[in-house]
Amino acid sequence: MKKEELARLQSYLKRTLGAETLEVRAQPKKGDMAEIFIKDEFVATLYRIEEDGEIEYQLQMAILEMDLEDV
Repeated sequence: MKKEELARLQSYLKRTLGAETLEVRAQPKKGDMAEIFIKDEFVATLYRIEEDGEIEYQLQMAILEMDLEDV
C-alpha cells in the first residue's frame, strides 16, 4: 500500500476506534497488507482487497484467551 493510502487508513481508524496512539505500518513483504499497532503493540492485520474494480479493506484481529485473563 502507498504512504497516502496508509495515512488515510490510519486517520480513519484513529477516529473510528478512538485510539490516538494507533499506527498503521506497511508490511514490507506484502503490498496488499499492513499491520496495526497501538502503543507499539501489534493488534491486528489490515488487508487491501480489490475485486471488480472496487477496493475494500478488511481488519483481522485475533484475541487470545490468555489476553483476557487480566480483564
